[in-house]
Amino acid sequence: MVNLKDLIIDRPQDGKFKVHRSTMTSDEIFGLEKERIFDRCWLYVGHESEVENIGDYRRRVVAGRPIFFNRDQDGQIRVFLNTCPHRGAMICRRDEGNAKIFQCFYHAWSFNTKGELVGMPDEAGYGSGFDRKELGLSPPPRVDSYRGFYFLSFNSKIEDLATYLAGAKEYLDLIVDQTELGLRTIRGSNKYHIKANWKLLVENSIDGYHVFPTHQTYWDYMALEGMAIPKNRPGIGRALGNGHAVMENDCLYGRPIAFWNPLFGEEAKEPIAQIRARLVKKYGEERTVRMAEKSRNLLIFPNLIINDTTSITVRIFWPTAPDYMEVTAWEMATKEESGPLLARRLDNFLTFLGPGGFATPDDTEALESCQMGFNARELEWSDISRGMQRAPEGKDELQIRAFWRRWHSLVAETPYEENTENGVRLGGRVSDLVQLGAGDD
Repeated sequence: MVNLKDLIIDRPQDGKFKVHRSTMTSDEIFGLEKERIFDRCWLYVGHESEVENIGDYRRRVVAGRPIFFNRDQDGQIRVFLNTCPHRGAMICRRDEGNAKIFQCFYHAWSFNTKGELVGMPDEAGYGSGFDRKELGLSPPPRVDSYRGFYFLSFNSKIEDLATYLAGAKEYLDLIVDQTELGLRTIRGSNKYHIKANWKLLVENSIDGYHVFPTHQTYWDYMALEGMAIPKNRPGIGRALGNGHAVMENDCLYGRPIAFWNPLFGEEAKEPIAQIRARLVKKYGEERTVRMAEKSRNLLIFPNLIINDTTSITVRIFWPTAPDYMEVTAWEMATKEESGPLLARRLDNFLTFLGPGGFATPDDTEALESCQMGFNARELEWSDISRGMQRAPEGKDELQIRAFWRRWHSLVAETPYEENTENGVRLGGRVSDLVQLGAGDD
């Protein structure tokens, strides 16, 4: 295997950025990723709206650990490792529900919504050293939230979540501020697997270069619906610090939030105009245009993607082998939306990013094809240098390089610095970045 420090060739002065393909195939590197990335970073758990009522719970697997999160009797959201402190059996055995008491089916130890041990058979059989307080459900070492999005970390020494999110906070704010009543996660999810390395989906999710050649069927479909196929789509990629990145583009075909399109029907025109007027009154025209008329693919390092486009899609993916990942996607909506507007949002989600939509099957095929291509071991490097010596454009790969730089610093345990390209500092809030011209996408 290539020395860890040599897995990335990063020479902005030469316009060269290459990634060794063993990063996609090596069992050893996969083991280091689990130890040095997934055991150390903040990882997404879920959204507050998924446990809206007291007693609500959701079960998840995060970095291979079974966990569940719930809303306790005081209204606080808590996260617990899904294992009984007695002998290890999983406490939560359903994916979701509502409960006042969580009881282990093995020996009937029972816990309240705060995780406190409240009962077990034959407690008198234990000796004087037995202490209920020491045997409650265990939370992960760190739990924190930002604007309703909950994260955990198995690293007790990690920086606080707000610091970790760096410039990604600005984009979460753009999403959350679209609503006055709050966001909600629509019931249900899409679950599927991809026979490819997880980092390929990171690249794909914030890559504007593939959109037109890979998804030609979608553009043909939109043409049949009377929508013009754009020749140029202004956009830009940005590095947001700590490996987070975003691809931001002009929205092409309207959004339920404040950007009407004829596809929505005349009956949707006035409700969308009212939403836009409210946003302009509260945030001004410039910020409203950014919220309503731009689309964003946001990466929160390492493996959370939020697509704020014609819908709001939250997608998380967990690798179980160098060439296999499990993907779950949820659709979000504002609590104000109902009826035709909500139906349009859900249709937008399923049409493009749903498991049978125009994009997801194409992308899955592309990533699995890449993984198969890596078997040609004689070709050792992948090139990610597009746009390295010009002002970033929508089709360029600055945002993908930002991910790889952070990945490399963690896996190779090398110092992490926000790199510069063309004199532009990468990282921080957009207001701290040099604003460069937009290109076609």
